[in-house]
Formats: sequence, structure tokens, C-alpha cells
Amino acid sequence: MPVSVRLPTIMRTHAGGNSEVTAEGSTVGEVVEDLIRQFPGIAANLRSPEGGIHKFVNLYVNDEDIRYLDKLDTKVGAGDQIAILPAVAGGAA
Repeated sequence: MPVSVRLPTIMRTHAGGNSEVTAEGSTVGEVVEDLIRQFPGIAANLRSPEGGIHKFVNLYVNDEDIRYLDKLDTKVGAGDQIAILPAVAGGAA
């Protein structure tokens, strides 16, 4: 079923400049795979060399961090929204 996915700025260039796209799946993992199938350029910013999600990328379903749910096995359905947020570090030295 279709799920809305909010993309961070760094991934938007790979999705035609869109800040939000639709992807299919019944779990977060399935939605991520469909997202990468539709927009292959996103994979480098999302997927680690081992095939999982980069440690510095956080995924949220309806504002809930999937690390505290069922991770990539978290169920999603019509009307749900997944937000992809890369961690940001920095500051004055």
C-alpha cells in the first residue's frame, strides 16, 4: 500500500527535487526497497556498504523513531508517513 516518504534535502535531487514521494510496502524495509527501486541515486545516501541503513540516518514513522519500534520490520499502512532524517553534526571548534 502507498506510504508517503519525506526526503531530506540531500536526497531530493535524486527524486526530481520532490520533498515528498510515495512508495509501496507493508513494512519500513519494503518501503525503503521500493524507494531505492524508484530512485536508485538515493541508495548511496541511505544504504550502508553492508546493505543496511547508514547509522547516521534516522527513520521515523508518524514521528516515532523506528529504532524504538520494530526497526525495518515496523508495519506501515495507508496514510502513514515515513520521514528520513540524516544526523547532522558540527559546530565551532
